[in-house]
Amino acid sequence: MATPAIAEGIRIAPGTPDRIDGVMKVMDAAFGDRFGEAWTRSQLSGILPMAGVTLALAFDLARETIVGFSLVRTVADEAELLLIAVLPQEQRRGVGSLLLGDFLDHARDEGVRRVHLEVRDGNPAIGMYTAAKFSPAGRRRNYYHAADGKRYDAITLAHEL
Repeated sequence: MATPAIAEGIRIAPGTPDRIDGVMKVMDAAFGDRFGEAWTRSQLSGILPMAGVTLALAFDLARETIVGFSLVRTVADEAELLLIAVLPQEQRRGVGSLLLGDFLDHARDEGVRRVHLEVRDGNPAIGMYTAAKFSPAGRRRNYYHAADGKRYDAITLAHEL
């Protein structure tokens, strides 16, 4: 697998509830309804005000648009990467790696000792996570429900900081 280019012209910044429209555009484009991974606007709006939840946005500086985001929940000394998404046309440029790095940096700054996430079995992003030293920690059978009726396992990955 080729190493992605460093995402030039991308800035990671904190997200706020007034950016939900841009986040939903990325979510819909990145996830669609293929595997049942996308969240609804209501789910996203409902979790943002909760304690320990943070949203990070990847901005394309030239176009002044959101090209990716991550959603994180921190509880005590653990942090979970709830969602990470990048517009399909921006994938393989390193935007996801920037968002993942931002997640890990903030977790360390907050004194987090363990980070984890769940990902659909077969998702190409697994390579990015394993390159960042995440390792398998569990599996949820038939967790994701595709539009065509197929079911996919969720793989839990974890990393000790």
